[in-house]
Amino acid sequence: MVSERYAGLPGADIVTGGLNDLNAGRTTVASLLVEIGAPRLRELGIDVPPGAPLPEHRLYALIARDAPANAHSAYNAWLRRLVSFERALACAR
Repeated sequence: MVSERYAGLPGADIVTGGLNDLNAGRTTVASLLVEIGAPRLRELGIDVPPGAPLPEHRLYALIARDAPANAHSAYNAWLRRLVSFERALACAR
């Protein structure tokens, strides 16, 4: 789980929500982002449960279902938020 000391980092809310969603078996934008970032998050000390294959494709499909015209830019924006958290966490350690 994401430690309280990381709560102020950019994107911590997404990662925390994604971990909660993964543990509850829910497929959400946040849970798919955590699945995408799992290797790096584990490297940084966050326990991420195993997910299903191809989270990148599943995330894009989920975003495209709700906003097909903006899917590409929205997908990239979500990934930037994940990377922002990962970088901030690496610096905080």
